[in-house]
Amino acid sequence: MSGQTSPPNPTITDPYQHIQIIPNPDGTITRDPNRYPNSSPSPDPKDPTPVLSKDIIVNQSEKTWVRIFLPRQTIVDSSSTSKLPLIVYFHGGGFINCSASSTVFHDFCSSMVLDLHVVIVSVDYRLAPEHRLPAAYDDAMEVLQWIKTTQEDWLREYVDYSRCFLMGSSAGANAAYHAGLCASQEADNLVPLKIKGLILHHPFIGGVQRTGSEVKLVNEPHLPLCVNDLMWDLALPLGVDRDHEYCNPMVEGGSKLWKNVRLLGWKVMVTGCDGDPMIDRQMEFVDMLVTKDVRVVGHFSTGGYHVVELKEPSKAKALHALLKDFLLDAPAA
Repeated sequence: MSGQTSPPNPTITDPYQHIQIIPNPDGTITRDPNRYPNSSPSPDPKDPTPVLSKDIIVNQSEKTWVRIFLPRQTIVDSSSTSKLPLIVYFHGGGFINCSASSTVFHDFCSSMVLDLHVVIVSVDYRLAPEHRLPAAYDDAMEVLQWIKTTQEDWLREYVDYSRCFLMGSSAGANAAYHAGLCASQEADNLVPLKIKGLILHHPFIGGVQRTGSEVKLVNEPHLPLCVNDLMWDLALPLGVDRDHEYCNPMVEGGSKLWKNVRLLGWKVMVTGCDGDPMIDRQMEFVDMLVTKDVRVVGHFSTGGYHVVELKEPSKAKALHALLKDFLLDAPAA
């Protein structure tokens, strides 16, 4: 009947159960191995798959690695001499779950490679609480240095190092902008790698004071507020709250390092939707960057839920259209 409202979402009382993790006495967690299926890489050009992928170890002792995605046609068509933009991508999972091999992120990267005609280096960083922040940020910077120096043929032969973008989804978007801020201090040391912009897909950010969207969507089933809080409790350094700079980008007016981003001419894209409890923060984040004269564009859609583009192909296609424009509009080398 018209005029009826949907029943409220049920209250989530056990965030551990909701995301299927078990806390251990030593501070680690046990993850459900079946919650996030994995996909294997497809490195053989003779394979008919349209996107090739392979895994490369970056740091053996820290067990960090990357998965490189490349359009198969780039290898097959030996007559092509034009090199492709590079997206360094960071997966989501609240800093405590998932990896670069998680099927949801493997498929997301593959579809971007096909639609955008780019090369993607997807980073498998260390997870909390076993490795609390800033471990993921440190791993991100190590990967940028690795890209600069590696002789990996897929990168050396097919990537335009002067067109690099840092991108992430959810917690990965948080990692992307923190890595970007760190990289903005070391731009000269990363040459020939030149970062042109940051793409922050539904960035995972927070704070102590509740926002209107968090209160309204407290039991939103994709990311209930209690799960959000738990992820931050497990990811942040011990003894700090959600107004730490790793979580709250607006604290103390925002990082002074955004000045570097402005001076370097990098462009920033922030995407979100009003079904995501974090939308108020994400929009405030964009407003803050505007006040700092950063070249920022925000795209916030109606409906949906946190990182909806990972699950709904039509939404992913709409995101890809925005990304095409963003990549083309990036500052020239």
